[in-house]
Amino acid sequence: MKIIYQLKKSLALPKTSWQLCLLATIGGFASAMMVVLFIFTVEGIQLFFLDGKDNYSSLTALSRFQLPIIGAIIILFFAWLTGYKYIRTGIPFVLHRLKIANGVIPLRNTINQFIGSSVALIAGFSVGREGPAVHLGAACSSYIGNKLNLPYNAIRCLSACGIAAGIAACFNTPIAAVLFVMEVILREYKVHIFIPVMIAAIVGSMTTSLIFGPNHEFGHFSEISLNSDHYPALVLLGVALGIIAFAFNRTLILVIKHSASFHIVPRILLAAFITGLIGYILPHAMGTDLSAINFSLQDNIGIKMLLALLLAKIFMTTMALGLGIPGGIIGPILGIGAVAGTCCSVITMYFMTGDITVSDFALMGMAGFMAATLNAPLAALLCIVEMSNQLEVIIPAMIVVTTACIISGQFFGNRSIFIMQLEVQGLPYRRPPIEKTLQRIGVIGVMDENITLLTKANEASVATALSHQAAQDNVVNKIMRPDEPVQFIYYQQSKTKIDAEPTIERHELIPLNSQSTLAEAYLLLVKARTGAVYIYQDDPDEIMGIISFDSIRSYLLKGNTY
Repeated sequence: MKIIYQLKKSLALPKTSWQLCLLATIGGFASAMMVVLFIFTVEGIQLFFLDGKDNYSSLTALSRFQLPIIGAIIILFFAWLTGYKYIRTGIPFVLHRLKIANGVIPLRNTINQFIGSSVALIAGFSVGREGPAVHLGAACSSYIGNKLNLPYNAIRCLSACGIAAGIAACFNTPIAAVLFVMEVILREYKVHIFIPVMIAAIVGSMTTSLIFGPNHEFGHFSEISLNSDHYPALVLLGVALGIIAFAFNRTLILVIKHSASFHIVPRILLAAFITGLIGYILPHAMGTDLSAINFSLQDNIGIKMLLALLLAKIFMTTMALGLGIPGGIIGPILGIGAVAGTCCSVITMYFMTGDITVSDFALMGMAGFMAATLNAPLAALLCIVEMSNQLEVIIPAMIVVTTACIISGQFFGNRSIFIMQLEVQGLPYRRPPIEKTLQRIGVIGVMDENITLLTKANEASVATALSHQAAQDNVVNKIMRPDEPVQFIYYQQSKTKIDAEPTIERHELIPLNSQSTLAEAYLLLVKARTGAVYIYQDDPDEIMGIISFDSIRSYLLKGNTY
């Protein structure tokens, strides 16, 4: 027990420690294995009726129409089993839980995420698998922390580690996974979080590499052949991607906003009907991204067909995600960006002489569209570099990414699609700066354990204890009454004037669980701006330590030396 107690005290402080790194390794492995199980489930079932992964063109037109409707019925059945109460899933929900609930993910939402997203991906909906990977990874790692009753600041860090491991396992891109967590999820850089997140990403990537092999889905792209002659065309591609990203984000938000008043059943069925109808006509628009990318990279594909595929993919994705189909958004974003880049390459061929490789523009499109849609330029850049295994893409991709982000953000006011989703769904994701600072410190790590504990003491006994107390001791009186909760009264001496006799101040201590952070303690005391909380572990009748409002204020005034 003493070892566990010291572990919790160590993890409560925002410092890099081998204990946190070890937990990140364990959580990263558990998260990666959950993602592996998820991938095996989706791809294993797909191979029963498809010729290859995401190859829906191998089905008959009627089967392509029926498949999403069957999938929607299955999704609704499992949602009905949970009373339609635990259907919030994916990256926006994880962002919300990370900011508001310290990364603790409810189990039933996680079950719905696994089953619902599996069915959606199998049935050909235009959703990605990284959303489930993020959700499942965060749930696995935070579950470990919660079972060990670790401080909430450590659980929050472990949740971020699970997200990194999930993305790294999904795409085999550990560097992009780390940057995604820092740039999109946490939106801050702290060394004590960065190192465990990096370890978890490494473990996640290594786990899936050992099982599926080290190759990337997009490793088949030919060697980059872009040069400075192509840079003007890349700038124009960035402009187009910025406009498309704005239109995509705005359409998705409008669908979410205007469909929120309808029940989940008609929304899911409408998404299934739209997916089936478009899939009946354009089979390569179904699925996450692989089918659309492979089709767009074929030779002799006309510009009209490519534009039709682009519009179909955008419409299917916004309808599926906007109407509530569980799944991620990054996979379809990569597919849309690749098709948009291919369209640009075909148009460029009419105006430029020399060799133009379609796959080069497809890669640039993926980077630019992902950066502008998620407002994550660095994560998008490194994602493309890792998935293509080509360092030569960096300069051309930077041109496209910067142009797309400037056009999308400055001229159209576009923001991260995840933040826009949280706002339109009414899910809080912001905390005041003071609470964000205090949220990084667990109460068990900074509580004052020097306590002189009295039991049912009278005023004379309290005065005697105060007169004999050491400078660092705190006098607390434990009061027990029949049929009433135990009360802890905190006494301290104070002077209103320099020469005056000290007076005894009396404060009833407020109970606070040992998993809490200083943010929770601050919220309990800020209204009175005085007093203290007492920390307990399992039994509220047993005091472990106290934290006064004055001590919290001193941490803030010192500028958080941790």
